[in-house]
Amino acid sequence: MTSKVVDRIDPFHSKASIKGRKQKRSQGSSHYRTKGPSELTALPQLKDTPPSEQQDLFIKKLQQCCVVFDFMDPVADLKSKEVKRACLNELVDYITATRGVLTEPIYPEVVKMIVYEFFLRFLESPDFQPSLAKKYIDQKFVLQLLELFDSEDPRERDFLKTVLHRIYGKFLGLRAFIRKQINNIFLNIINGFALPLKTEHKQFLNKVLIPLHKTKTLGLYHAQLAYCVVQFLEKDATLTEPTVKGLLKFWPKTCSQKEVMFLSEMEEILDVIEPSQFQKIQEPLFKQISRCVSSPHFQVAERALYFWNNEYIMSLIEENSSSILPIMFPALYRISKEHWNQTIVALVYNVLKTFMEMNSQLFDELTSSYKAERQKEKKKEKEREELWKKLEKLEVNHKTKVKS
Repeated sequence: MTSKVVDRIDPFHSKASIKGRKQKRSQGSSHYRTKGPSELTALPQLKDTPPSEQQDLFIKKLQQCCVVFDFMDPVADLKSKEVKRACLNELVDYITATRGVLTEPIYPEVVKMIVYEFFLRFLESPDFQPSLAKKYIDQKFVLQLLELFDSEDPRERDFLKTVLHRIYGKFLGLRAFIRKQINNIFLNIINGFALPLKTEHKQFLNKVLIPLHKTKTLGLYHAQLAYCVVQFLEKDATLTEPTVKGLLKFWPKTCSQKEVMFLSEMEEILDVIEPSQFQKIQEPLFKQISRCVSSPHFQVAERALYFWNNEYIMSLIEENSSSILPIMFPALYRISKEHWNQTIVALVYNVLKTFMEMNSQLFDELTSSYKAERQKEKKKEKEREELWKKLEKLEVNHKTKVKS
């Protein structure tokens, strides 16, 4: 048994006990601290107590553990801290190994003395009865729990996530309330969504997750955000089209770093996309990919061209080459002749070779068509140059006549 159970003591009870008094917030923690008594006295061991007296002793130990000490000060209240540490470890072992100890009078005392490690064992105990606990673990309790997620300590946030997940699983009546309260918190609950997805879940994807791609700080949480988006699409393939179009709507225009992140996420989406859904988004998607391939920024162009290294995406492209090749060909052909970076040119040559092997007839037609268009453009450009020369000559002649 480790000592970590001692470090997260009663964030709810201690706040209530100091209401109205200004307290200094402790660094790295989400709770306030109060001074306990000068010394705690060790109570008898539960295992050495007659069964008839164990409930009362259990409650006394829970109440004793409500006293909060300042663990930022390593030398203060050492004896009392050790008494409390031993008591907490004993309580955890007691409810883990002993059956029939979670009687109704115990529930309010456990909720008052909330230590994460102990509270998790309490929730996971075979003797735990949600019908008894719901009087104490209610909406107010959940709100207080959610407030603690502002802790600077990642260990505390991880405990909170697990506690909240257990409550979500045990208390059916609180599920809708919890979902509503954490719509802006990323938790691994999407996997547990039942099918068909509820309207509120789809709205969460479209109105919360997709718009979160707009922020300047996307890099801080993009990996988790992309994971959540892909989980939704694996649950319900019909969400693919609005999701991809939403990402295309928010596609970054001036930030190359964000553009690389968008391309990475798009590849994750294409990894799980169904062929029928791919056909719905292939045109707008590959128009954007074509623009990315044409980017003067080396990393953006490179990341877009890496799509052709993905076997599943390649199979989708091959099945729809007659639609995708005309979109991609002009940009690829131009880059093969003009791009400043030789690595990009080499990647483009590989993609062009792949397209030629996929559909040689269409490739030849597009090559001829592109060259013909280029000839027309060159002819028009030459005509414009000649026209400007004629205009300049006319202007010179006009000035000469005016002077004479």
